[in-house]
Amino acid sequence: QVQLVESVGGLVQAGGSLRLSCSASGSGFSINAMGWYRQGSGKQRELVAIITSGGSTNYADSVKCRFTISRDNAKNTVYLQMNSLKPEDTAVYYCKANYLHFGIINLDAWGQGTLVTVSS
Repeated sequence: QVQLVESVGGLVQAGGSLRLSCSASGSGFSINAMGWYRQGSGKQRELVAIITSGGSTNYADSVKCRFTISRDNAKNTVYLQMNSLKPEDTAVYYCKANYLHFGIINLDAWGQGTLVTVSS
């Protein structure tokens, strides 16, 4: 099994920047992809960005050109660099990993979630 630990979010003014990280730990796993989701108050959880172990990326239209997802495969860590933050980016951000368990079973793991608040 895999556990994901996210860095602390924070309070940022509009136009500011914040960097999130998420590290996977465990044994007998290999990462297929890692991504970030977010859920605003009273809203559905939505995909923000995803990156595969091979480096392919996808972004939600609302964050494209402002956010950058990256990874360090050797450390099983994914990052989300958030620039030009807007109040509508305020949400709880969740890290997700899709991985192979002992090379056989495809599983998902979720981080604990971290709150990012952007003030106007």
